[in-house]
Formats: sequence, structure tokens, C-alpha cells
Amino acid sequence: MRSILQYLLKILSQIVLWKYRPEIVAVSGSVGKTTAKEAIYTILKAHFRARRNLENYNNEIGVPLAILGLETGGRSIKKWLKIFLKALAVIIFKTEYPEILVLEMGADKPGDLGYLLSFVPIKIGVITAIGEFPVHLEFFPEKDALIEEKSSLVKSLPRKGLAVLNYDDLSVRMMRENISSGAQIISYGFGQGADLKIMNYELKIKNLEEKDFGVNFKLENKGSMVPIRLKKCLGKQQAYAAAAAAAVGLNFGLNLVNISAGLEKFRPLPGRTNLIRGIKKTWIIDDTYNASPSSVIAGLEILNQFQPKRKIAVLGDMLELGEKTEEAHRRVGREAFLTADLLLLVGERARFIADEMKKNGFSEEKIFEFDSAEKAGLALQEKLEAGDIILIKGSRAMRMEKIVKEIMAFPEKVSKILVQI
Repeated sequence: MRSILQYLLKILSQIVLWKYRPEIVAVSGSVGKTTAKEAIYTILKAHFRARRNLENYNNEIGVPLAILGLETGGRSIKKWLKIFLKALAVIIFKTEYPEILVLEMGADKPGDLGYLLSFVPIKIGVITAIGEFPVHLEFFPEKDALIEEKSSLVKSLPRKGLAVLNYDDLSVRMMRENISSGAQIISYGFGQGADLKIMNYELKIKNLEEKDFGVNFKLENKGSMVPIRLKKCLGKQQAYAAAAAAAVGLNFGLNLVNISAGLEKFRPLPGRTNLIRGIKKTWIIDDTYNASPSSVIAGLEILNQFQPKRKIAVLGDMLELGEKTEEAHRRVGREAFLTADLLLLVGERARFIADEMKKNGFSEEKIFEFDSAEKAGLALQEKLEAGDIILIKGSRAMRMEKIVKEIMAFPEKVSKILVQI
């Protein structure tokens, strides 16, 4: 049934793309692709008719649905019949179809990107980051195979296409060697060699009670420089997303001033470094959507920039790391040792984090281990003290958002500000 559904969606998408011929921006990477996609869309929608994937519609079913402008029918045959009728209407009748599609493309296993690229003719390919221990490594024979899969996005570019590459990630930077002649390349990052350079980054916290905080930095390109302020955002990963978006915006004729103005409306999605008020006069850094070693370390860096009474790290298992599982969790343990005053862990793999911290001299009395998010949430509620800041992060399957729900000050807002439980 799924294979038939997948085939029909592919055919319908091909026809729609052939009829309307939108410009297509594709975003991939092991971390940061959703945030980059949202930043790109935020900039472009102010100047063009644009559409992006909703939620996590980034696979062989989700991408065609995004192209068709429709949502999933789930397991309902009736709903899927309505979807196909709506798709036919888009094909038969003239509609105000988007000029630009911003499509996040995932690659959970070998061949995923190749399948999507077989019927989606992209013009711009954005690669965010691979990282030292990328997710989905469990389903690839080795890291090089995963890098090869991700690089297929920019290898498929047409002669006048554009590759947008993260300069600071060596694996991504080296992809420029495989890009076809004629395609343009623009790199972004903090490194001196980046074409679009992030400078003078700082986390600015004026008034937490009024949620007056954000990240400030400057973007420099070919001698031009513009200040960027991302309101209610935390972390360098937001700056990376903004820079990737700026590279795409420049390609569509926007200048840095237009781009800076557009980014004022950018906000993080639920579960991606959102700052939420907690019980007992505490604050929560809700980063529960997913986790990889690089994103957990980035979250710990954010936690370290605050000056609270205590810094509490609540970390769950990081999944799909294959043979790198222990090494990756120990790497996180070394970073957590430098940051956390109190550590709560969820899952079997997270015990490597605890073991590494103990080896480095962290007090066993300040480490608490649990086999479920529910148990961790109840225990955390009792341990909180006024002035604490808590980072909560783990892989999607660990359901770490349940912990946030347990300790958030206004649980009635759960449907608006948390990853859907």
C-alpha cells in the first residue's frame, strides 16, 4: 500500500512541477536543516509566493505532499482519496502556485536523497552540517557513505545552480570539489574563508521576564556588512541558519538590508532552543525536538552563557549513532562536565555520559538516572530551586518534551509551544 501511495504522489508531483515550474531550494544535512529551511522561507515569503514543508514532511511521502500543498491522510483511505482529488484539481485548473518551493530533504538511509532528486529538479542546494558524529549513522556502512548521500544534493545541481555550503563543517566544505562546473558556490560560517561571514556574535539578554533576548551578529559579504538581530532566539545554530538563508536570499536578488529586515520575523520552532518559563521561578531551554552530539554540545554552550543559580542538564539517549554510540555519548559527557551543576539522564545510552562525568571528577550525588522521561520529569520537579536554568534535550524517540510539560509554568500552553506529545 505504501509503495503504491509513494508512486502516485511522485507522478502527481512531477506533473505539478512540470506545469508550474517553480524555483526549488532543497535543504539537507545531519543537523540544522529544519531551522535553515524556516529561516530561508521567512526571508523569501516577504518578496515571493513561497511554500515550505510543514512539520517533518521531508521524506518520500512528505516532500511530494509539500509540492502538492497538501497534508497527509494518515491511515485513512477516504482522506487519501480527497488528497488525490485535490492534487488533480491543482493539475487541471490554473492556481496561484508558489514561485519558490523551499524543501527540506531527509536521508535516513542510503538512496533516500537519490529518490527525491529523481523527480525534484532543484536549483539551489543547501547543506547545513554533518558533524563529528552525525545521526542516521546506524543505517550507513560508514560516515563517508552518509557524506556521499548528502553530497548528492549539490552534485545534482544544474549548470546555473547554486550550492550553499557550511564553511565551518569540513565535511560540507569539501563537497565543493564534487559540484559540477558552471554551478555557483557560496559558503557561510564564522571562518575567515567563508564567503558570507558571521561576525561579532553575542547572546544578548536584556530582560528575561519580558522575553527581551536574542542573538546579535553581523553578516559580511563582498565588503558589505549588515547587523542581524534574531529576537527570542538562542545559540549559534540560529546564526548559521540565518546565514544560509541570506545566501539564498542574495541569489534571488535581495540585498543584505532586505535580508536583515526579513530575519526580524524569524522565530524558532517548538522544541528547538525555545526559552520557556518554568515552575518555581525557573527557566527551561526546550531543545527536545531531536538530538545529535553536535546539537547537544551546542545546547550546553547555550546553557553555559547564562548566569543562573544552577545550570541543570537533562539529557536523553542520542539514537542512530551505530558503533559511535558510546564514543559520542562520552564526548557529550566531557562537555557536560564543564557546564552542568546538576545532571539528569534518561535512557541506557545516556549512562555513558554519566560514566564519563564521574571519571572527570563530577560528584555522583549530582547525577540522577532514569529509564523514562515521565520518571525524570517527576524527580526534576522536586529538585528545582528558584533561579535554575534547565536544558532539556534528547532524541525524538525519548519524548523529552514530557519533562518540559511536567515543569513548565503554564501547561495550558502546551499545544502552542511544545513539540506535539
